[in-house]
Amino acid sequence: MSQPSVESIWRLNPQEIVNLLDSKVFMQKNHKIHFYAPSFTYYKSSIFCSSQNFFPTVSVTGTGCALNCKHCGGKVLSTMQSAITPDDLFGVCSEFQQSGAVGCLISGGCLSNGAVPLKPFIAVIARIKRELGLTVFVHTGIVDLETAVLLKQSEVDAVLIDVIGSQEIINKVYRLNITVNDSAKSLDALQTAGLNFVPHVLVGLNEFSNLEGEYAALQMISKTKPSAVVIIAFMPLRGTEMAHINPPQPHDIARVVASARVMFPQTPLVLGCMRPKGTIRIATDVLALKSGVDAIAFPSQQAINFAKTQNWDISISPYCCAKIFTDFSVTI
Repeated sequence: MSQPSVESIWRLNPQEIVNLLDSKVFMQKNHKIHFYAPSFTYYKSSIFCSSQNFFPTVSVTGTGCALNCKHCGGKVLSTMQSAITPDDLFGVCSEFQQSGAVGCLISGGCLSNGAVPLKPFIAVIARIKRELGLTVFVHTGIVDLETAVLLKQSEVDAVLIDVIGSQEIINKVYRLNITVNDSAKSLDALQTAGLNFVPHVLVGLNEFSNLEGEYAALQMISKTKPSAVVIIAFMPLRGTEMAHINPPQPHDIARVVASARVMFPQTPLVLGCMRPKGTIRIATDVLALKSGVDAIAFPSQQAINFAKTQNWDISISPYCCAKIFTDFSVTI
């Protein structure tokens, strides 16, 4: 049985999606699966226990964000180490290195235009790379060519960017006064600058389970050559405006993952760290493996068990899952 087209995947009902994935049409023989468990949160499984210091996250805006998105409300920023000045950032990263860290993710809240205010920090990022030797991933938000070129010159290892394909979600959930085309321009800027860039597609922000925006985001990304593609999923956070909204179901997430696998057959594909917990996560993880992902961040024990039953070669790393593009290139 050959892989179906993206268009046909999109027409399948939930049970048909599950049946398709159960047919193992997307699963590779002699597959190697990469698992990741960075220091963003505590993680323990039968094969790994995470470290608090190995690959932490830093916010250059502290807990501040101009957007107050309905699904986040700045809650995610509260889990990050704060470094709101360039000197703070170098000091924090020096402490990371001294405590055994090998790298970090530099992120932050967004300005009203959807960009993380990175420009004041780029010179010190170059210094961190030069003097501390850390692996540095940067989350940019909307980014222009000038900033992308400066990031390239700073020798950051990779750029992470959320790609939004729905104008309605941009306006109503993110509260941004930009267009879908601004995401496309950001991708073009990152590619033109010659950066390693890893687009993220967030599934489930449309509360009516309409996945047209996710499909549009994948199409947008397919016009570029990303280093890897990461699929994440909405998870309701207590205290946010969307805390009462149901998360996407495993078959919804799997539909997007399987479509990405067809659209990016040679590109590392990851199920990322943000996704619903509990029974939804367990089912999602196994369906993602059946959909042909190359990596999962913070895998459920059931995902690990499934990989073992397939006799796959398993690796687990304390890095951010964006590192898949270097780990993947070593093994293909």
